Amino acid sequence: MSGRMQAAVAVVALLLSGAGTAVAGEANKPVLDSAERQKPGAIKLWERLVNIDSGTGDREGVNAVGAIASDELKQLGAAVEKVPALPAFGDNIVARLSGSGKGKVLLIAHMDTVFAKGAAAARPFRIEGNRAYGPGVSDDKAGIVVAVSVLKILDELKFKDYARLTVLLNTNEETGSRGSRVLIEQLAREHDVTLNLEGGRQDDGITIWRKGSGTITVEVKGRASHAGAAPELGRNAAMELAHQMLQLVKLASAEKGTTINFTVVKSGDRKNIIPEHAVADADIRAVVSEEFDRVERELPAAVKNKLIPDTEVTATLTRSFPAMSQNPQTDALAGMAQRVYGELGRTLTLGGSGGAADSSLSAGVFKPTLDGLSLIGGNAHTDREFAMVDSIVPRFYLMTRMIMELGKTPVGPKGP
Repeated sequence: MSGRMQAAVAVVALLLSGAGTAVAGEANKPVLDSAERQKPGAIKLWERLVNIDSGTGDREGVNAVGAIASDELKQLGAAVEKVPALPAFGDNIVARLSGSGKGKVLLIAHMDTVFAKGAAAARPFRIEGNRAYGPGVSDDKAGIVVAVSVLKILDELKFKDYARLTVLLNTNEETGSRGSRVLIEQLAREHDVTLNLEGGRQDDGITIWRKGSGTITVEVKGRASHAGAAPELGRNAAMELAHQMLQLVKLASAEKGTTINFTVVKSGDRKNIIPEHAVADADIRAVVSEEFDRVERELPAAVKNKLIPDTEVTATLTRSFPAMSQNPQTDALAGMAQRVYGELGRTLTLGGSGGAADSSLSAGVFKPTLDGLSLIGGNAHTDREFAMVDSIVPRFYLMTRMIMELGKTPVGPKGP
């Protein structure tokens, strides 16, 4: 048995055998009461964060969110560090707390959203019934609120039975964490377990696997000509691109869960000119990395099948997030989460997602990882995005209790 496999078996045994301070089905009342007390302040913090535009690349907005979160974390005694990302992004926030226990737990959330400047003013935070709305309300301003609030609960309970508790607030998750990838992987290696605070699933669930992501870029070079007087002298790059898009999506595999969807298309800027250049980007997702390998191998041969002669076609695949695969480590962590949630008399469902996230990076360095641990939400990346207000207390409880258990014992393989 390999060293990595032995470590995986060890973490499964430790996680499954970890007895908590509360019997399954019986809530830890101090934690639950503290979670209830945190709710009003958490909603106020949530509103402040949502009402700040912080689209990826909006340094001012992202840093404003980071400043608010940093103040909250410093008040809890955390050592807070700003870690620069790429020049286009704001500063990552890393907050560290040291305790007297043995386990090292990393919490990840992200400060950036997909929304343009002005979205917060147009759709400010509001609560209607049991749903909170606003840009990034679920993805991922709620994740920041959960991280801060859970630390407040632990502080109120004077719980320090962990070796290290670290919060990372990422500035550029929505565009692939290009400016934070090295930092995330480094921090994941330094900790035993990573808990990623993306939105909870609408069936009151968490995420135990995610597809990897990438981009297929197709570029066509043709020949310009007058679209009315001499179209036959041109080589229409837009038409060839359309042909390529229709055939390249066939490289997807429904059986293997591999999807290819063209999302960005650019060609020409004058209606009366046959375009000489066209380019398109496709979003590719795969459950296993071997599928990225396959598609990359098949691209060169596929684009040789052209509709329009004398055009030049190239296609490249750029990988972004690796796949977060389900494995014995995630299964064991998920079992712990279900048991903890059961203390509230609730059933925690398990599922996967086609969406990529930072959890893939921590799982990619062979660290036990769970995701979808923030508030229950839906319609992310749209103007209908929401999060469920009545999930605040249960999710605060879930995260707090998991940290309490994971902090007691060092778990997880040490990586390659």
